Parts: sequence; C-alpha cells; structure tokens
Amino acid sequence: MRPNARRTTLADIAQAAGVSVATVSKVVNGRGDVAAQTRTRVQELLDHHDYLAPVFRHTEAVVSPTIEVQFKGGLKCYVAETLEGIIDSASELGASVVISKASRAPHWARDLVSAGRRAVIAVTSVYTTAHLNELARSGLPLVVLDPLHLPDTRVNSVGATNFAGGLAATRHLLSLGHRRVAYLGGPAMAVCNQARMHGYRAAMEAGGARVPEDYVRPGEFTYETGLLGAAALLGLQEPPTAIFAGNDEIAVGIIETARARGLRVPEDLSVVGFDDTSLAQVASPPLTTVRQPLREMGGAALRTALRLANGEKVDSHHIELATELVVRASTAPPPARSPERG
Repeated sequence: MRPNARRTTLADIAQAAGVSVATVSKVVNGRGDVAAQTRTRVQELLDHHDYLAPVFRHTEAVVSPTIEVQFKGGLKCYVAETLEGIIDSASELGASVVISKASRAPHWARDLVSAGRRAVIAVTSVYTTAHLNELARSGLPLVVLDPLHLPDTRVNSVGATNFAGGLAATRHLLSLGHRRVAYLGGPAMAVCNQARMHGYRAAMEAGGARVPEDYVRPGEFTYETGLLGAAALLGLQEPPTAIFAGNDEIAVGIIETARARGLRVPEDLSVVGFDDTSLAQVASPPLTTVRQPLREMGGAALRTALRLANGEKVDSHHIELATELVVRASTAPPPARSPERG
C-alpha cells in the first residue's frame, strides 16, 4: 500500500454495491438482517478493496487488548517456554492472548482484526513480503520472537545474543582442553543458527583450533538432527571429542547416538546445548547449555506488541537479551585417546 493511498470507506463500498452505508455496515459487523445476494455482493467488494473496519484507534488504549500469538510446528519445549513468558506478562498487564498455529488463509490478517486482535506475535515463524503487506494493510503490528530470517525493516523483533552464546559455549570446551570441536546446528540460513555458528568459529579461530569442513553440519532444530548428525560426525576418520549443538533437542539426540555407540558422555564425548529448556535439566547426564532467556523474551515481545498496538513508538526495532553459559555434567576434559569410529 502506498503511504499516501486513501483508505476505502464504507461510503465507497456502498456506492459501488448500490446499497446504503447502513447495509454495508451490517455486513461488516456480521449482522444477519441482510439478504444473502446483497451480502455476497458487498462482501466481494470489501474483499476486493481490502476494506479494514476501524475496530480500534491508535490514539486510545484499549482496557483489555487481545494479542494473537502464532507459532509454526509442534509445541516443543522452546515454544512452550516462550509462550509461558508471553502469557505471564499478559496476565500482569491485563491483556488477553489467543494462541494459534500460523495461518496463511486469504485475508487472514483482516480476519484477525475483525476478531478484535490488536497485534500479532510470531514465534520463530517466517513472514514473506506478501504476509507483511497483508499485515500493513490491516494495520496490525507484528513482533517476531527469535526470527529465523533477517526481518524486514517494518518488523519489530525480540531475540538473544546468539553470537555471544556460541562464543561462550565453544570457549568452555576449549578451556577443558578440547581441540576437535564440531558444530551441529539448525537450518543453515536461519539467523540464530548463523550467529551461533559464527560464535563457534570465532572462538575456534581465536583458540588456534582447526575446523575441518565436515565439523560444521546444518540440519533442523530437532532431536532427529542430533541422532543423524552425531552419527555422521562420530563416523569420521577423525571424530570430534566435543560437539556444540544448536539447541537442546539436538544435544539430547547427540547423547543418545553416543550411548548407542558405547560412548560415555562426558568421559568420551562432551556435549553442549543451547536454550536451557527443561530438556537440559532432565537429560542424562544433565546438559551443559547456553541459557537463552525464553520467558523473558516472551515477556519483552508481549510488552512491545502492546506498545505498538496503542500507537506508541519503541526505542529499537530489535531487542536482544543476554545469554549465559550454564555448566552441568555433559562436559569434561577430552579422553586420553579419541573415541573409536562407529
């Protein structure tokens, strides 16, 4: 939409449909006292002109605003913990939250406005230019939590210091005496994965440790990536003595593959995760990991969404919260001899 484009009004729709403004208003508000044929004609024109009902005013704060929270994929530990942060903050601030799977149905953003939503929080979801244009036409602010791709300049986002986390994880392994350290991460083009991997490479370079090409493997942020990726790494001619995983789920998969091959963690193989979800504490052994403040990130996303919904300006388009290395029992000095190939 052009910045100075005039928004379509009820009068415009009424004139085009050959009906009264009151009739168009009834269709917009879901009233039942409109003939089916008339309703269809009016709705088609509303859709054609991307008409947005003025259900809220930026100059007035709503007492109990409703925020739509969308996520993609399964309700895993990472998503669950960020949702807890969003819900807790909403409760404190008197806001309501509706949680849904990401939808790309026609006019999905306008449907959210019609349902009374004031803003959208997307958890690690990918939004294309078309999606952003749809949100812009609807007037719905968007906040992306832990974006997978570099967000558009129109998008506000909340994340963590992924590079610093990758640096800290790898430095920890190097400080224990490991030199053969691999990185098993998520999608190659994901912003958070790239930052963690670059932190790993920076620490390895600063420590004078070599990074063979086979030691850096992308995948998905899943347990299955940990299983398969660890099998490939441990099957190398010169396998790593430590693996830094892109998240806790990958790390738990690595531990299972090591166990199946008769390797002990951490005596034969050290493993570091990322996120510090509940998985890290219940893993066997408990997982050394980089704590990503997931609940705090959820709270920051909720507060940002409320400010934008009320027409307030935010200080920065991107908020980064600090990560922290949490040392548990999955890391130790390297073995006297390298683990045998499986």
